[in-house]
Amino acid sequence: MENNQDNKNSTKFNPYWIYGVLALFFIGLNFLPISGSTSDPINFEKFADMAKTGDVEKLQVVNKQYAEVYLTDDALKNKKEQYKDASKSSFANKRPHYTFDIGPPESFAAKIDALNETFPTEGKVYPSYIEKANWLSPLISLLLPIALLVLLWIFIMRRVGGGAGGPGGQIFNIGKSKATLFDQNSKVNINFTDVAGLDEAKEEVMEVVDFLKNPKKYTALGGKIPKGVLLIGPPGTGKTLLAKAVAGEAAVPFFSISGSDFVEMFVGVGASRVRDLFRQAREKAPCIIFIDEIDAIGRARGRNTMQGGNDERETTLNQLLVEMDGFPTDKGVILMAATNRPDVLDSALMRPGRFDRQIAIDRPDLKGREAIFKVHLQTIKTSETVTPMELSEMTPGFAGAEIANVCNEAALIAARRNKEQVDMDDFNYALDRVIGGLEKKNKLISPEEKEIIAYHEAGHAVCGWYLEHASPLVKVTIVPRGIGTLGYAQYLPKDEYITRTQQLLDRMCMTFGGRAAEEVIFGKVSTGAQNDLDQVTKMAYSMVAVFGMNDKVGQVSFYGMQNESFARPYSEETAGMIDAEVRQMVLKQFERAKALLMEHKDALEKLAERLLEKEVLHRRDVEQLIGPRPYAWPDEHKLHHSGTLTVPAAPTVMEETEVNGIQQ
Repeated sequence: MENNQDNKNSTKFNPYWIYGVLALFFIGLNFLPISGSTSDPINFEKFADMAKTGDVEKLQVVNKQYAEVYLTDDALKNKKEQYKDASKSSFANKRPHYTFDIGPPESFAAKIDALNETFPTEGKVYPSYIEKANWLSPLISLLLPIALLVLLWIFIMRRVGGGAGGPGGQIFNIGKSKATLFDQNSKVNINFTDVAGLDEAKEEVMEVVDFLKNPKKYTALGGKIPKGVLLIGPPGTGKTLLAKAVAGEAAVPFFSISGSDFVEMFVGVGASRVRDLFRQAREKAPCIIFIDEIDAIGRARGRNTMQGGNDERETTLNQLLVEMDGFPTDKGVILMAATNRPDVLDSALMRPGRFDRQIAIDRPDLKGREAIFKVHLQTIKTSETVTPMELSEMTPGFAGAEIANVCNEAALIAARRNKEQVDMDDFNYALDRVIGGLEKKNKLISPEEKEIIAYHEAGHAVCGWYLEHASPLVKVTIVPRGIGTLGYAQYLPKDEYITRTQQLLDRMCMTFGGRAAEEVIFGKVSTGAQNDLDQVTKMAYSMVAVFGMNDKVGQVSFYGMQNESFARPYSEETAGMIDAEVRQMVLKQFERAKALLMEHKDALEKLAERLLEKEVLHRRDVEQLIGPRPYAWPDEHKLHHSGTLTVPAAPTVMEETEVNGIQQ
């Protein structure tokens, strides 16, 4: 592995460098003077002095442009100091020793005649005129454009035909699969020990690993391994991590690709990539194909009829269905996929014979969160006060990705505070940062507005404290956080799979606690309760039109029916009845919250005054102020926010409660 990494990090030889060096060489030759002479230039006066002393053996005029001077052997031997620069060259007897420009040929001839008149007959210099052709310059001018065109053509063809640039960057490779292959050269270093909190899911996929390692154990008894394994769960619960752990445990080739990598603007490209992916998988069998976010290509067909039947996504899905039926189960090719939207997948994709196993990966429970914290805390320097069990109790309802985010935020906060270890105070601050957003320390709030916020949050706290089925309070704060969040109350409801009518009504009353407190204390309400009204309205409509919890409307449920057709699934009379019952239910719970706060007005004022003083109150602070809660605390709980006071101009920060999987 180390040698492979060294080879990857080392500089690779690129053949294009040779082309570049040759091109620069020829271009340089084109600009060099091609005369065949290495002699030093002189002027005519110095040449005349040489001629007068009889040191010139021969004078040649080349192309009527310059003259080449050749000295006699006696001059080179006897006058070494005078002609030392001419005697340096080893080619002194073959090449001219000096050169000079002749200027206009007529004036040069006149100068030579005038010079010869001063010499006796035997000392006169008669130049010879020759023509030298510079053959390299026209050759370069002819070949250089052709060479550049050839190099450009080679570069384009390499890009088009599958050379540099990688798959998908060339025209002819557009139908090739973009899957990333992990094999013995790039092994997946994740195993089941790195996956915590998914014990039930790991037991299901261990059978897949066992088959890839020992296929004869199953085929000998006539059994067939599932062709496909579909991982279903909310975002951040570890679906992709579990698939990588399967590949790491099985030690087989692992093809990883996203569902969106199959989709292109050209019809047929996605189907071609599916065929190429399964062809590569058969060559590498036994192996695993993992398609992340398969809902990008696996959506139910026929829903987008307005786009026509020749849809690229549907063509890709059809090819995937054919390939999953085409490869035999004894080849060891297993398809794994992950999605958080199983409701939109095509029924043909979900039938037995294709995705035989559907493994639900839910948010971890208390023990699961503790195991996940143990994995992430291994790389963090923590103090002795930090325990995974306590952190898991503080983060109910968190997924694995959210837990990893909390650990990372705590480490960053401790580093910002120049600490050597991460302690519980850092984790508490990290939880507030993740849940409520960044603390707005410079946000200026007037004393009047701050008093309204304090009574609003104290109203939520008091209602949650004295209602039996309401979620018990954990912390209430009036510190501005996030975008438009001026304060929030944090609760710990029980982990419930079913919810009764009285429980929902108590939660509605608790959510109304903020607005009711404003009316009880100030006699008027503010716009800060917009988030509370949104939650209460959704909850009331679900109770009446979804859960059948209203005597007048009856035992009916219209959940999802309106999404299946453009028409409303009930009459105008029923719609008016639903609206009237919802208004009556909401008004009744608001009056109930007002009555409860009037009964415990002293507790409301104490909490509000202490909030104005400390800005943050925990459960123990509330117990000291108004006494212990009259109802038992839940053993196992799920984190939940209610009564968030928000600025109406920022509706994007509105939080929602979830009741039995229905967004309220």
